[in-house]
Amino acid sequence: MGKELKSSYELAMERLAAKEPKGSREKGTPKALTAAKKKEIAAIRTEYEAKIAECEILYRSRRREAAGDPETRVRLEEEYRRDREFLTHARDSRIETVRG
Repeated sequence: MGKELKSSYELAMERLAAKEPKGSREKGTPKALTAAKKKEIAAIRTEYEAKIAECEILYRSRRREAAGDPETRVRLEEEYRRDREFLTHARDSRIETVRG
């Protein structure tokens, strides 16, 4: 009886490792970023944080103006959501380009 019992977690991890093709972890690991690329990514994030903040300020201002009109508020909320999604996607795309 020299074997110790394994937990279900350990068994699951062994099964998962057995299913993965050899060398798949090495392929999926990201490359180390240079200091220049890290600075560029930080600049991109800062730029898009500012754009998102500007978008939010405009949204809040317009929402106050349209306080009595529910249709306008719904339209403004939808525009704000769309603009945020667009900016977030654009930021992520640019970061991936720098990393790639």
